Amino acid sequence: MGVSMRLLRSMVAEPASVPVLRGEVAAFVREAGLSEPLLSSVKLAVSEAVTNAVVHAYVGSRPGPVHVAAWFEPDCLMVEVSDDGGGMMPRLDSPGLGIGLPFIADTADSLDITSSSHGGAQLRMRFALDHAPQRA
Repeated sequence: MGVSMRLLRSMVAEPASVPVLRGEVAAFVREAGLSEPLLSSVKLAVSEAVTNAVVHAYVGSRPGPVHVAAWFEPDCLMVEVSDDGGGMMPRLDSPGLGIGLPFIADTADSLDITSSSHGGAQLRMRFALDHAPQRA
């Protein structure tokens, strides 16, 4: 696997973007030679993270972008989902069940939540590799 192997995608934060971005990350993971159970974990976590951006990032305004990045470090796959929305704020009117972030934290080996460079939310997920990725 080359050091330059990296995925960068941005789409409008709308429901139709969730399966597209999940599929792009899944293809990236498969291309690196990785498969189950890592693939399922990554797909589920990406779906939840992008869905969170769709539902929460642009409340009261027109949907903006959701960004997905994925890359390999020596012992792990890193996946970052970020948006340019209002950031992480409590919502009494939240349409979700409130289980997205705990689910992501349980699925990934680590989850860091910070502000993105544009003020929105940034979720950085780490997935440990049992073995080094290989070229397909």
